[in-house]
Amino acid sequence: MTASKLTGTAALLKLNLRHDRFKILYWCIGLAGLMTAAAAKFDSLYGSTKAMNAIIATLKTPAMVSLLGPFNGTKPYTVAMVYASEMMVFMGLFAAMMNLYFAVHATRSQEDDGTTELLLAHAVGRQSPLVAAVWELLLINLGVSVLEVLGLQFSGMTGAVAAGNWLFGLGLAAFGFMFGMFALGFSQIVNNARSATILSYVFLAIVFIARMGTDVQNTKYTWWTIFGWIEKMKLYTKNDWTPVLLMVVLSVVIGLITLLVATRRDIGAGLVAPRNGRRQASIWLRGPLTLLMRLDRVSTAIWIIGLALLGASYGSIFGTVGDIVKTNPMMGKVLGTTAVNTANKAIILGLSNKLSIIFVVVASIPPLITLLKLNTDDRKGYLEALHAKPVSRLRLFLTYTGQALVVCTLSFALAVYSMAATGNSSMAHMPVSIGQLMRGFIGFWPSLLVVCGIAALLVGALPKFQSVVWIIPVYGVLSLYLGALIDLPKWAQHISPYGWVNLVPTHAVNWTTFTWMTILGIALFIIGYVCYRRRDLTMN
Repeated sequence: MTASKLTGTAALLKLNLRHDRFKILYWCIGLAGLMTAAAAKFDSLYGSTKAMNAIIATLKTPAMVSLLGPFNGTKPYTVAMVYASEMMVFMGLFAAMMNLYFAVHATRSQEDDGTTELLLAHAVGRQSPLVAAVWELLLINLGVSVLEVLGLQFSGMTGAVAAGNWLFGLGLAAFGFMFGMFALGFSQIVNNARSATILSYVFLAIVFIARMGTDVQNTKYTWWTIFGWIEKMKLYTKNDWTPVLLMVVLSVVIGLITLLVATRRDIGAGLVAPRNGRRQASIWLRGPLTLLMRLDRVSTAIWIIGLALLGASYGSIFGTVGDIVKTNPMMGKVLGTTAVNTANKAIILGLSNKLSIIFVVVASIPPLITLLKLNTDDRKGYLEALHAKPVSRLRLFLTYTGQALVVCTLSFALAVYSMAATGNSSMAHMPVSIGQLMRGFIGFWPSLLVVCGIAALLVGALPKFQSVVWIIPVYGVLSLYLGALIDLPKWAQHISPYGWVNLVPTHAVNWTTFTWMTILGIALFIIGYVCYRRRDLTMN
């Protein structure tokens, strides 16, 4: 690659960092703050021998292994080993998501907006935007890792030695950067940011599910999942840097391939060319709803099928997780058939509750994307043709909200049902019926409605701050997924709409909560529409 193709890389890097400074700050505070706060609290939670033994026994169960990965600590156990086992996979997932966002935003999103073409009209090299994006990812990950290491150092957590802290922080940086490189590669393959984002998250979901399956069945195969590398560092025991080296090597390889592909495509185009459209529009494209459904058909199918497969993949481990006789035959002899069935039922219901939380949070993503597009599409001029026709604000608002609610409801329902159906087939004597597991869908659905209602309100009333709504699903999964492990108080869990739902499907659906949350969600949609109807379109 000639030097002329990299002209202006430093200037573009500076421009990107300045443009993304607040987003970078939010991610840094969120990730480093979460790690530091959790580390500072773990000694009070697991400082005693009794608490330590109890949590280690829990972490070694198949259910927790599928969610958090295997416990790699060795005797004598320390609080830091427990912390690493609980936090590493979870923090790795968030690090990967951060890098996916910045990678697509710095490349394909700027091409969609015309920013890249404008920059290349000046004294900027052809590959400078891509190389600047790589450097931005590298600096962001290094910055976050340093803050995370400092937080661990000052937390005073028992067993958190400097070598383990630096491996933790830099391992997360390398892990996130690796997925950022994959996202940059996907951005060269397709011709729009939406498809690049979908491909990136589909890849992340595939490797995460593969890690989950191999961790439960055979941990030797976890090396082949890529995501499982983050578990192999043996934090605060042997502190193995081999996985970090593998991440760096793979990142370099993917980066070189990405640069090679970038030299063979035009600005605004992808490696895979889109097929030509029809000469005349179909009869189904005569209204805004069918147009939106047509444009989002691929992403809609991916979300629905993806969540169904995610549910099925988790349900497939019920035969291992929910059968204590299989995992501990002696316990089965001691307890007897009735007690074993009761224990199996409790295990499956408890795991189903955690999985329902994951499903409802993931199912919140497609409707939020659709709702926020109402302003984004308007700002980009995509809706000018509709505004020029007799299409009312109400019809346009209902088009986006209706599409969002249908997709999220169907995705969430299929995720829970496929988990229940697959779990039922994986166990010879399933102690829980499919109908009972579907309580997870019924119980959490109103929280999904409220989250979408808040998004609709922001879209209508505060379009400049609509992206704030992403805090809700992020905080929701943090507070509910890790809340019990870090002893988060109830009031902190109730900040999120998901936190008001009772322990379904372990308990019956609380219809009082279901009713008032449904009414609240509908009211938020109505207020959002009133604000949207009264404001000027140019407010965006």
